[in-house]
Amino acid sequence: MSLRAELVRLALRRFMKHGGSFGRTVPETRRRMAAAERLVPSPPRGFALRAIDAGGVAAERVTPPAVRCGRRILFLHGGGFATGSPRLYRNLTWRLAAAAAADLLCLDYRLAPEHPFPAALDDALAGYRFLLAGGAEPRRIAVIGDSAGGGLVFSLLLRLRDEGVPLPAAAVAMSPWTDLALTGDSLRRNAAADPMIDADQVPPLADYYLAGADPRTPYASPLYGDLAGLPPALIQVGSDEILRDDAVRIAERLGAAGCRVALEIWPRMPHVWHSFAPFVPESRRAIARIGEFLRGVA
Repeated sequence: MSLRAELVRLALRRFMKHGGSFGRTVPETRRRMAAAERLVPSPPRGFALRAIDAGGVAAERVTPPAVRCGRRILFLHGGGFATGSPRLYRNLTWRLAAAAAADLLCLDYRLAPEHPFPAALDDALAGYRFLLAGGAEPRRIAVIGDSAGGGLVFSLLLRLRDEGVPLPAAAVAMSPWTDLALTGDSLRRNAAADPMIDADQVPPLADYYLAGADPRTPYASPLYGDLAGLPPALIQVGSDEILRDDAVRIAERLGAAGCRVALEIWPRMPHVWHSFAPFVPESRRAIARIGEFLRGVA
């Protein structure tokens, strides 16, 4: 593990997990994230960035200087289904688009608690249909997400399959949250080791999104779904994350269902370490690995 990664771990533990940088309420967290958005740089010269209406869902389109063979990425951001935005993720989305040589669409899907389940999933479906309506070929589309968005990736795949919509070529999930019933042992086992997320903050986020829905319904918690027939998937998670078991168990379920899946457990990496690419070499390597995976399947 690099020295820079260790320094990021220390900073996250000091200023985010124990320092309250995320805020203790959804409105407070959103205010702090809105302030952080202003510090996120725009993509480098040569990238095109524009706001669009993606089938009734606000979205941001990121186009790198070179797009190969009509590749498309539908990106679903994290934030516990209650926070997050395309602008906050720009420093990651342009890197993913470049690594995959793909045109990327980052959805600004509706957030809980104002818009509980299945609002985010409905918006993800609308965004995917928007790509198809625009001429994107399913065999050239990848769906990528992190954290809550990583779980939403698999929920979307289940719904697409169940509704008979052509499936994308591939899926990528970074530190996915796949079990809103919160049964993973790592939630307790890694509670102290996780440098970024306070395990006590996770149950309220699940409650906000579910709003009384069964936490084991597959469209909310894909871990409990029949995963047969889903496309190849790459799942990356840090070894110390409280969501480690969410990633491990859905990878096991995918494999048992006959799906092609690659699970990568990165030693000591924090939650969605990909976001720290400007500072951390492991972040850049993980993004490069995603690009390599997508170039092999889409």
